[in-house]
Amino acid sequence: MRSVDSSPVPKIEYRDRQTGTIFHEIIFSERTLRWFYEDRFGFKVFNLCCNNYIFCTLFSLWQSSPWSRRKIPEFVAKYGIEIEDIELPLQSYQNFNAFFTRRLKPEARPFHPTPNVFCAPGDGKILVYPQLTAADRLPVKGSNLTISALLADDTAAQRYHGGSAFVLRLVPDDYHRFHFPIDGTAKLTRSIDGQYHSVNPIALAQVPAIYCRNQRSVTEFYSTQFGQIAYIEVGAFTVASIVQTYSPGLVTKGQEKGYFQYGGSTLVLLFEPDTIEFDRDLIVDSAQQLEVRVLTGTKIGSSIAI
Repeated sequence: MRSVDSSPVPKIEYRDRQTGTIFHEIIFSERTLRWFYEDRFGFKVFNLCCNNYIFCTLFSLWQSSPWSRRKIPEFVAKYGIEIEDIELPLQSYQNFNAFFTRRLKPEARPFHPTPNVFCAPGDGKILVYPQLTAADRLPVKGSNLTISALLADDTAAQRYHGGSAFVLRLVPDDYHRFHFPIDGTAKLTRSIDGQYHSVNPIALAQVPAIYCRNQRSVTEFYSTQFGQIAYIEVGAFTVASIVQTYSPGLVTKGQEKGYFQYGGSTLVLLFEPDTIEFDRDLIVDSAQQLEVRVLTGTKIGSSIAI
């Protein structure tokens, strides 16, 4: 872990794929986050008091208390959440965590029906990697992640040597359920214990390889069009649990796989070589480390004909 850099990370830019507009990200609790990661004393406080399961669990319990429901209207207004997409009326959510893990109406996130089209598994900001480097590293926002460390399994990592990958980063105001992007056969999920760092670029700038340090879950599944895929959910600060709602076996495109409890989170998907071709606009922006906001179910790539 590198020493805390006193120079602040600049505003975070991303492109909204629906409109093509470049936005500055509204960072949830930015002042606190920057104190935790850009101030030496704040960084010590974070690691001593907050970067652990007990704190995150207690925080999650508070977000699940009846008193927390008072935050919902303010949260919706501040982040411009489209309430017409939400499955239930706002008053139906008995606490903030229930709202945070809300489902959407089925028509709000339709999945592209073509079998050889790969869809975004969740809402968030994406970076794609058409071909991993010789050392099988993901250069995410200045950090180099090794596939072996990410999977915590050298043998499993060999399957994805020279393959492709993408990273989908969720922020607190995103829809926090994730789905299967294609039809396939899914294995049982494997959990990996870890820490509870934020996955925001502010944190990534100070702590290399956060995705390999944080708690995470790994599910391998097979698709006729795309081969074997490693589907990885990375927890983050205040995410006390990653909940799986699927059952191992046959799964269908658009089927819910699970959800993150309160907090920002990340999905990382790994592919075998020569199986997926990402959309050109995502490749161009990712080469510049410009994240692109995508919506669940929209096309992000297609299978490579063999």
